[in-house]
Amino acid sequence: MRQTEFDGRGSCIRWTEAPGGGPARVYVHGLGSASTVYNAHIAARPELAGRRTLFVDLPGHGISDRPADFGYGLEDHAAALAAVLDAAEVTGAELVAHSMGGSVAIVLAHRRPELVSRLLLVEANLDPHPTVTAGSSGIAAYEEDDYVENGGHARVLDKVGHPWAATMRLADPRALHRSATGLVHGTTPTMRRMLLGLTMERVYLQGGLSDELPGAEGLEAAGVRVVTVPGAGHNIMFDAPDAFAEAVLGRA
Repeated sequence: MRQTEFDGRGSCIRWTEAPGGGPARVYVHGLGSASTVYNAHIAARPELAGRRTLFVDLPGHGISDRPADFGYGLEDHAAALAAVLDAAEVTGAELVAHSMGGSVAIVLAHRRPELVSRLLLVEANLDPHPTVTAGSSGIAAYEEDDYVENGGHARVLDKVGHPWAATMRLADPRALHRSATGLVHGTTPTMRRMLLGLTMERVYLQGGLSDELPGAEGLEAAGVRVVTVPGAGHNIMFDAPDAFAEAVLGRA
């Protein structure tokens, strides 16, 4: 396990790493998740072996620290992820980023394009104030204190069910709420606008069982390759691991 400070106050973001050649492949998890849990079974596949691989847990999640005075917005998470890549001496990384992690990866690529050579976005959030779906966590609907101190966190864990609750219960409730709220508020410019303006290879994976991706034609017109994975929902790496591995390899 490796770590580096991310907030100027001694708090550390942590990651595990598998050695190999480059460019490095960096897995970034979504809200309430953990990188190895969602991605290690993919990275361990023989066809993906031999690459330097980093599994990063964002602040407030998994094995990373969870300071109470941190913002946990998308820009905050992106700055922490940049600190990981700088500490690991990684440039030109391939980012495999799921859900909220995809939004973080877009912000990182917009701010520090030298760190990223390829974006594989897995049902990433592109717009602020997204439509509530059956798979939404509902965290941002609570006031922070109601979520953290008055039972909101427990109610959300009951609602989301397995397997999401298995990793969400390991994350800090205040960090979860601030991360979810930051995701709803989005960024300026929006994550979608940032993505449209990037020039590195960009692939967007959408589960065939999920809602239709808004603005897919505009993404493709800007050079973002949109790939729909049949039979998969939001967690494509679990629902269709073969197709997911093909996408990581660039064959989708």
